[in-house]
Amino acid sequence: MRYLRRTIYILLLVAAADPIPLWMLLGQPLTGAPFTMWWWLPFLAALLFINLFPLPATAPTRRIRQLAAGCELLWLFLAAFALSMCLQLAWLLMWVLPAVLRGRAGVLRLVLLDGAVVFLSLAALFWSGMIRVYLTSVQLGIKHRVLAAICGWIPFVNLWYLARIIRITGEEVRFETEKWEMDAVRAESGICRTRYPLLMVHGVFFRDFRYLDYWGRVPKELIRNGATVYYGQQQSAASVEDSGRELACRIRQIVEETGCEKVNIIAHSKGGLDSRAAISHWGIAPYVASLTTVNTPHRGCIFAEHLLGKVPEAVRNKVAAAYNAALRMVGDPDPDFLAAVTDLTESACAARNAVTPDVPGVLYESVMSCCKRARSGRFPLNMTYPVVKHFDGQNDGLVSVESARWGERYTLLETKGERGISHGDMIDLNRENIPGFDVREFYVGLVAELKRRGY
Repeated sequence: MRYLRRTIYILLLVAAADPIPLWMLLGQPLTGAPFTMWWWLPFLAALLFINLFPLPATAPTRRIRQLAAGCELLWLFLAAFALSMCLQLAWLLMWVLPAVLRGRAGVLRLVLLDGAVVFLSLAALFWSGMIRVYLTSVQLGIKHRVLAAICGWIPFVNLWYLARIIRITGEEVRFETEKWEMDAVRAESGICRTRYPLLMVHGVFFRDFRYLDYWGRVPKELIRNGATVYYGQQQSAASVEDSGRELACRIRQIVEETGCEKVNIIAHSKGGLDSRAAISHWGIAPYVASLTTVNTPHRGCIFAEHLLGKVPEAVRNKVAAAYNAALRMVGDPDPDFLAAVTDLTESACAARNAVTPDVPGVLYESVMSCCKRARSGRFPLNMTYPVVKHFDGQNDGLVSVESARWGERYTLLETKGERGISHGDMIDLNRENIPGFDVREFYVGLVAELKRRGY
């Protein structure tokens, strides 16, 4: 049925875009009653209908429906464009060229009129689709949007890149639709409805903003599957001990306000160090059931220590002052850039580990991912990857694989092929659907396992 509908749509689009060649190739004269606006109006109506309703509204959300519609319109544009060009070529060879050779007047005006009709009709189809995918696609990102705008001016290359956009957005529609359908099937089971709520703790140089979630699409996916989610809300940059104190206050607040008794902490990057300090040094171990650290530099970063030693003190202070001033403007009461960075060095982590033992009764686990090449991560992780590899070995663009190992269970995530999983990928930073690694489903599985084990 889908292919039949597409075929009908393409024929209607070609009829609307190429009325003059179609009518003439059918052996009909351009004069007389048949060739009038009344003959063309149904096809114009079809063109308008297809632009507004390119496919049945079967997608689960409004965004995905609009994305699917845009993808379908672009596909129809390519097909209609190809068929229309064939029709134009046949018309030019069979009628226009002989008419020119016979010296018939008005041929050029007719060709120009038909060209204008073709251009406007197909342009309406193209822009209707392109605007929809530009406004609704997550996977296109800035790179593909910019490249599409550049390639749009290059003949033939523009068609090739348009086909690539159709492939990317079509895969996004398929992936997101399947995920929603899967969630709908398991909604009642509440596979992420753990005994204790989740506390998601961000890493360094980020904050928990209301409309820009540090964890990307992950929290909504967990909530959709039954989880209760809270956020750490500590400052973006502070020493591990200061951040640990903030987290301890936050956990006490959650326990007192909800009566939940304990929380399960999922902490990314420096957030894992902050959480360990909160548990071991600030007296909230009785209120923590488990701590899962994600890409956390438990043993520090050798490259960070090296860079701090190489950068002149005046430069360090200037960068720190600029950062601290900027973060005060967005809500951090007392940010400390240098303290945060220094606490991530190898020597600082070694000293802290010596006085920060794991607390009995709290489940400690760790997860780590790694890149396989610099291109595995987006800027700036693609730039830092070779530097970290030189000093620390296999890494995710910032943290080494060995530095992240901690607790009773350690999981190293890898993908087939050369893509890898970067430090930012683990928090869905770029909202990217990575082949071979579904970050949202990974966290669903992680939390489902906590529930299975009674946490």
